[in-house]
Parts: sequence; C-alpha cells; structure tokens
Amino acid sequence: MRAETRIISKEGARPEKLYNQVTTTTVVLATSGSPSIEAVRKLSLADIAVAAGLADELRDRFREYVHLDPYCLPDPFGDKDDCTYFVVLDRENLNRVVAMFANKKDSLPQLPWSGILGERLAKVSISKQDALAIKHELMPKETNNFYPYRRNGRIAGYIMFAFQICGQR
Repeated sequence: MRAETRIISKEGARPEKLYNQVTTTTVVLATSGSPSIEAVRKLSLADIAVAAGLADELRDRFREYVHLDPYCLPDPFGDKDDCTYFVVLDRENLNRVVAMFANKKDSLPQLPWSGILGERLAKVSISKQDALAIKHELMPKETNNFYPYRRNGRIAGYIMFAFQICGQR
C-alpha cells in the first residue's frame, strides 16, 4: 500500500507531496497505557504533521457535540483541579498524541466517543502526572495551552490539540 501525505492550501491550489513511502497498516486497539516520553521525543516531523492533521479532523467532529471556546485558559494541572485526564492517540502509531483532554469530574453525561474518534483514533486514560509530562514534552510553554469546551453553557473540560505543538526540537 502506498501512503502519501499532501498539503492542500485553503485556496484549493495544487497539493504538494511531502513524502511517499510503502507502508503496511496495522490497527492496534489501545485501552490503557500512554506513550513514553522517550517515544514522544523520537517522533519525526512527519509524525507530528500526521498528528496535527488528525487533530484538525478531531476538532471538527468534536465541535458537533460541544462548544469549543476560541481562546485558551491556564493549564488545568493545579493542586486543586478536579479533572480526569486522557489522551487521544493515532491507532497506526500509538506514540502520536493527537489531543489531550482534562475533563471535569462533575461534567454532564458522556459524549459519544466512538462517533467522535472514528476508527483511526483511540482514547486512553492517563494519570495527572503522565498528562503533565506529555504536555511538557509537546508544549513546553508554561500556561494557556488548553481550550475550554462547554456543554449546556458550562465548562465541561479542556483540550489541547497536536496542531498546537511547539516542541523543543
């Protein structure tokens, strides 16, 4: 199977081919565990580009169920936060972090995650410490990395997308 990544400008200009390689796709079901910090550090620029594209698609599907605020708030890793954390990973490479969520524990009923994630993405619960470590690797900027999202007018959680990654490369 040939895999190609293309960038298409918003104006509809001719796509530019970034790479062309022969790959075999293996679907892996992720239910627990998170990528190691070392594995995240070893991601290539192409991996980050793929994760960013998947994050953009995830944001569009996520907006069908919640209101995503247009501005970022301070990171939700305070001493008194009451959140559960999870990452959304690419099933084709479980080291590609597509998004990170911090959901308030008292949030409204569960979202339809299978519809939001589709077949390509996996939701994996992680500890606050693991979430903070991954966040620092991908987004070393100290604060204002997470967009709040609302359900019925109340902030239900916070999300950071792969297209925000600035890294220390």
